Amino acid sequence: MTIRTYPTPPAPGIDWAAAHMPLTREAVRELGSVFNGLRIAMCLHIEPKTAVLVRLLAEAGAEVSLTGSPGTTREDTAADLRERGVAVHAARDDDAPRVAAVLASDPHLILDNGGDLFRGVLDGHPAPHLRGGTEETTTGGIVLRRRAAEVRHPIVVINDSPLKLLVENRFGVGQSVVQAFMNATNLMIPGSRATVVGFGPCGRGTAHTLRQLGAVVTVADIDPYRALEASLEGFIVADLDEALERARLVFLATGAPKVLGAAQIDRLAHGAIIAGVGHHPWEMDLEALGQPAVAEGFHASYDLAGGRTVHVIADTNMVNLVAGLGNPIEAMDLGLTLQARSLAAAARGEVDRGVHPVPDAVDRSVAAAFLRQRTAG
Repeated sequence: MTIRTYPTPPAPGIDWAAAHMPLTREAVRELGSVFNGLRIAMCLHIEPKTAVLVRLLAEAGAEVSLTGSPGTTREDTAADLRERGVAVHAARDDDAPRVAAVLASDPHLILDNGGDLFRGVLDGHPAPHLRGGTEETTTGGIVLRRRAAEVRHPIVVINDSPLKLLVENRFGVGQSVVQAFMNATNLMIPGSRATVVGFGPCGRGTAHTLRQLGAVVTVADIDPYRALEASLEGFIVADLDEALERARLVFLATGAPKVLGAAQIDRLAHGAIIAGVGHHPWEMDLEALGQPAVAEGFHASYDLAGGRTVHVIADTNMVNLVAGLGNPIEAMDLGLTLQARSLAAAARGEVDRGVHPVPDAVDRSVAAAFLRQRTAG
């Protein structure tokens, strides 16, 4: 099964990204011997920044098998990695990661993104030599913690890192989501009425970036603490139905399925444009919209009751990766450094069985190194 294919935005190459990722380079240089001779199964968005880590691991002697996420694979990046001996099982129009193909490598380590690979192991795919690994996302961490009694290996959830939540999720996602939205639409942000659904780190970063560019921003979140935080930070706070009725731009950042169901779709204003921020394209019930009247490039337009038309960007797949270049290079340098160091800790048996956050010592050392990089010279 395939998804609708979206245009691939032009991007700087892997060498450009590598030149601006000193922390990741240093981590693999220091830890390379840990990975030498190991088989690593990876699920990542296949784009230049993640390719830097994949290249480094392969150069350190690891045998890497890689798959990607729906709609985000850059074919030029995948081709580069294949030429370097990486087994890449992905295409831009995949509707899901190719889990079985990657796990067929009988990995020693797994680097996952969304919990798909670890879920494959828990569901019975044989991995007799697996030592453990890492999970990138909060979404994957939730999946794994729900099945914690079944986990037989150490797994480090990178998104549990306060450092990553601050740098990559809040500041990196905030910048890249809004930048990609502008790439996809060529519309003005200043003066636009925007609603951000969900005020976790990604939603918060998106809301702040929109406001810094002059949007009038409303936040909807069912968590009273997060709603209060948004209010104290000066955002308009409203319940979801009210927020949707007055929004021209809608950003979905809850990570939860079908937050916008048929009843909420009925509240959307004529001309509303909806974009996805979260890992899965499931926060809006696309089936409730019916068939699009127009679908081209990143955009699909739907005619609704009452003469309304609404527009959906990239079927609510992650807008920053489908229509943009993903998180900024420096933010990804930090996140992939946490990946490399946590993966090494799992390989060396320094993490207990079960689902854990990034070790505090790793988090703090990377924070200090990142600060030095940002303030040097």
